[in-house]
Amino acid sequence: MTTHTRPARAGDQSYLKRLNRSAILELVRQEPGLSRAELAARTHVTKVTVGTVVQELLDEGWLTEGTLQHGGLGRPGRPVHLNEDRHVIIGADVGVQGLRVVATTLTGRVLTRHVHDGPTGDPDTAAATLAALITAAQNDPAARDRQLLGLGVAVPGPVSQPGHLLLLAPNLGWRDVPFLDLLSAHLPALPGLTLLENEANAAAFAESYLRGRDAPDMLAYLSLGSGIGAGLVVGAPEPRLLRGAGHLAGEIGHTVLQPGGLYCHCGNRGCAETLLSGWAIRAALGIPHGPLVEAVNARLDEPEVQVTLRRAGEALGLLLTNLNHTLNPSEIVLGGPLTRLGGPLMPAALDFFHEHQHHLYATAPPTRVQVRTDSTLLAARGVAAQVLARTIRSAESGVVA
Repeated sequence: MTTHTRPARAGDQSYLKRLNRSAILELVRQEPGLSRAELAARTHVTKVTVGTVVQELLDEGWLTEGTLQHGGLGRPGRPVHLNEDRHVIIGADVGVQGLRVVATTLTGRVLTRHVHDGPTGDPDTAAATLAALITAAQNDPAARDRQLLGLGVAVPGPVSQPGHLLLLAPNLGWRDVPFLDLLSAHLPALPGLTLLENEANAAAFAESYLRGRDAPDMLAYLSLGSGIGAGLVVGAPEPRLLRGAGHLAGEIGHTVLQPGGLYCHCGNRGCAETLLSGWAIRAALGIPHGPLVEAVNARLDEPEVQVTLRRAGEALGLLLTNLNHTLNPSEIVLGGPLTRLGGPLMPAALDFFHEHQHHLYATAPPTRVQVRTDSTLLAARGVAAQVLARTIRSAESGVVA
């Protein structure tokens, strides 16, 4: 037997074989360099079975095996790793002000990236532009001779699962968009698994999944851009996204911080986005178009800019405090363009959070907060990682068989 949580079907040897493949691939992903003996000990599968499965995965190009190493369990063993030279996964990110595509290996290493900067436009225009970027990534010399496992697309709004429908992207003005259907019209021959995911969820998944065994027990990722979103991941034994009954978990930008405040794009008043988001800062400072971060950082000596950024920072600190007291994550990661704003925004947010996080329970371990000032490709890498995770987990469908 394996330690996998899915129920085995008694007597179905083909299913058990695929289950063992899934368990071994996942363990090698989390702990690269284990020997066959160590894999058998960790999975509770016999050495003979592990040897057979590993050899099949080596022959099929999923794994590589190094030279004999001493010091492990029993006789010298060969370290086993995911094969970085055989497969490729495409990850794409649809933003409010641009499109990004990466091609990655099984370990998440980026082989090539293709970016379109500028307003995203309507769904049909975005799908056509994104398809061109995906095609360019497929044809890039770094990726074109590899086997494509699939495509993941991150979008700036809640997504129905498993219907793959973008429910709402308020900062794009999109509602109920079957974006994968629009995209597939331009990519009719794309092989492998295809999925749609919320951008903040994808980035949160990347932060957890790509760390392997070092993933925190619970992680919250806040995406600070034109809008404000959050992805929530429970990290053990494998990263799992918290989606909510209506797929709205993590829509933290639309929690109300100021009752009776300004109207938000969602229709409510006083949402966090009316104080903190890129569109709110742009409106408050009269920046109608163009790159926001560069425009704001060029005016940091203006009192109006300082006041706006400090107010946004305090709103972010309040969000962090409420998030910590509601879900108590092990770690909070801040990413997105607004992390690159100078001035008081980030210092005010972190000061507020550190001052208030222990008011409820002074002896609780502190929640670690990290700031990712370069998270441009994180959502694209994360949705590519989700393709790999689903491929590895799909033992019943035989995807990895």
